[in-house]
Amino acid sequence: MLTILNAVKRVLVGRPFRNDRLAHTLLPKRIALPVFASDALSSVAYAPDEILLTLALAGVSAVALSPWVGLAVMVVLLTVVASYRQNVHAYPSGGGDYEIANVNLGKFAGLTVAAALLVDYVLTVAVSMSSAAAYLTTAVPSLHGKQATIATIGVVVLALVNLRGIKEAGSVFAVPTYIFMASILGMTAVGVYQAATGQLGEAPSAGFTIVPAPGFDQGLVGLAGAFLLLRAFSSGAAALTGVEAISNGVPNFKVPKSKNAATTLLLLGVIGAAMLAGIIYLANATKVHIVLDPAKEFLLDGKPLPEDYIQNPAISQIAQTIFGPGSIPFYIVVAATGVILVFASNTAFNGFPVLGSILAQDGYLPRQLRTRGDRLAYSNGVLALAAGALVLIIAFNADVTKLIQLYIVGVFISFTMSQLGMVRHWGRQLKLAKDTSVRLRMAKSRTINSIGFGMTGLVLVIVLITKFEQGAWIALLAMFVLFLIMWSIRAHYDNVAKELAVDEDSSPRALPSRVHAVLLVSHVRKPVLRALAYARASRPSRLDAVTVDINAEETAHTVADWEKLEIPVPLTVLASPYRETVTPIMEYVKNMRRDSPRDLIVVYIPEYVVGKWWEQLVHNQTALRIKTRLHFEPGVMVASVPWQLKSSEEAKNLQDIS
Repeated sequence: MLTILNAVKRVLVGRPFRNDRLAHTLLPKRIALPVFASDALSSVAYAPDEILLTLALAGVSAVALSPWVGLAVMVVLLTVVASYRQNVHAYPSGGGDYEIANVNLGKFAGLTVAAALLVDYVLTVAVSMSSAAAYLTTAVPSLHGKQATIATIGVVVLALVNLRGIKEAGSVFAVPTYIFMASILGMTAVGVYQAATGQLGEAPSAGFTIVPAPGFDQGLVGLAGAFLLLRAFSSGAAALTGVEAISNGVPNFKVPKSKNAATTLLLLGVIGAAMLAGIIYLANATKVHIVLDPAKEFLLDGKPLPEDYIQNPAISQIAQTIFGPGSIPFYIVVAATGVILVFASNTAFNGFPVLGSILAQDGYLPRQLRTRGDRLAYSNGVLALAAGALVLIIAFNADVTKLIQLYIVGVFISFTMSQLGMVRHWGRQLKLAKDTSVRLRMAKSRTINSIGFGMTGLVLVIVLITKFEQGAWIALLAMFVLFLIMWSIRAHYDNVAKELAVDEDSSPRALPSRVHAVLLVSHVRKPVLRALAYARASRPSRLDAVTVDINAEETAHTVADWEKLEIPVPLTVLASPYRETVTPIMEYVKNMRRDSPRDLIVVYIPEYVVGKWWEQLVHNQTALRIKTRLHFEPGVMVASVPWQLKSSEEAKNLQDIS
């Protein structure tokens, strides 16, 4: 069974890499862009939809304001990109926002940022995969209603690809990401040309009348209208997610790492802003209408739409309008968008494991997350992220509109705190710097980060106000719980370190008074004799053998065999009136500890080494229970003495062959 599992693992993940291959996994800019920026670039596939959907609550007239909302989002995007270019130069170690907040604002702030980012990475995968499933149903309507299943399969596949290693994953994702960028920018160019020449048509949903939500019959007026505009802006701010991933992934860039990361950030900002502007402009020009519930909020000739009406995303409607339904360019745009939404999750699959490794090194997460796997990827981090995303996809049935309400809260918490941390960082550096040119450069960086702090802080307030009741409270609760868990793990590791620290009592010179060895005997067989030989070879001060009287006839047979072999070790028979094995042994050991508390007790337990998984179920179960109980006894050591059965040799030979 183990051989089969190992073979399957090698097929899916590949052969393990040596440590010296780590340098070969570093990424050039052309690969780093699709690896780390696919999340932010792909947000143009759903951020415009969320802006249009939110504004539609106030009717058709409100939807006309979508370009201004989009412009505000682009300004924030470019500001954040400029701010993070300062971050990657100042902190190139890969700690990103967590390291910046931890160093400049303290452990509490650092852990808050870490919790926010971890939750946001999980949501990135869930939202991107759910959105990709929605686009797939656009191309294949028969799959409608199976989005959760499609998204689940996508997460599993992406996890397997990332388990094969970051560079291999980057090579897989590079071409589709560039195709997506080319298709969106190309569609934008054709659409702008058609609009300029009067050839641009109307979207399939342009003829629908939008029924305003209660309270918005007069459009965007009053306080409610202003609140709705802010809510649309906060939904569109999803376009900023993923920007922080590059600062977390600086160690994965080729040298010069900081310069290449900063260049990649600049490319991300320019391309992302251009794509977002193009989609929102064309959505407005073609009169794309998107609502939460088409059957209730759309009217056609004064009548509601059928219950089975399928609402296509904005990019799909724009491509259909510009290129025509069923055309090759239409399918290229839709397919590229669906694929990039799947690959957008790869940004999280690169950021989450690295951050998890750093947190594990700092003692805030289990140590298993800090090491690289067979393919030099942080395998445990990849698996943890996939598991979290699957829980969300299943819990929310891959509903993008519901999931996105939980989204971006975490990322703007990290944005804001990291920018504040950078302002304090530059302030300290300015006090130490003497060179005028260096001070001017630092002052410029502090100004950029100060603007970034002010803008991201404002957006964070807007997001919290507008999204709290819609589901943001769930994300905040998850961050709080994760914060407590990480704080508890660190406290546990600190307590264990104090408890295990070497002191006078634990000096190597402090030897036990005597070593009392105990051999557990069930039947007089080869494994017991081997354990006896090992116990005698260790030359303990005293060696006893014990057997538990479960069955009088078998016990008598064991004692007779022991005497027949003239073994020079006394065999003690422990009574067990309730036919229980573990309790009499524990009582025997405890009595020894009570009589001689300074003695070291070593219990030798013969165990079988088996080759088939089902054999483990019928062997070693009693030994496992005894070991588990003995591990909680102070001053007691357990020595397992293996005996290899024939099946284990066969399994070993098969493993050697494979």
